[in-house]
Parts: sequence; C-alpha cells; structure tokens
Amino acid sequence: MSDLTPTHDFPGIRIGLHSRNAEPFADYACGGCGATNQATGKDDVIALVQHYTDNHGPAHRRNGGNQ
Repeated sequence: MSDLTPTHDFPGIRIGLHSRNAEPFADYACGGCGATNQATGKDDVIALVQHYTDNHGPAHRRNGGNQ
C-alpha cells in the first residue's frame, strides 16, 4: 500500500482508522501556507477537519490563495 501521508509536495488531508476498534486519526499539510497538523481521537479529528476546512486547503482556494 502506498503512503498517503500529506506532505508539502503532495498537500491535503488524510483521515482514517488503523483498525476497526482503533481511535480515528487525521493529518494535513497545506499547500497554500505550509501549515501541518495532526490529531487522534474522534473529537480532535472533527476539530482538525473543521480547522483545515476553515483556514487552509478549501479556504485558500475560496480566497484566491491569499490567506
């Protein structure tokens, strides 16, 4: 299986589970500003996804890359 970890060369967000009973995890690398972050656990993953959506990947595209 290929490594799907987001990097500055391949930015984006990854969300997953290592196994059915494991805690969810997420991480991102933003291509617009270079920010990175990671989270483990349901509430932290939800917060990370919201933060990424509001401030990074999609937000940079909405604002013409000027955020």
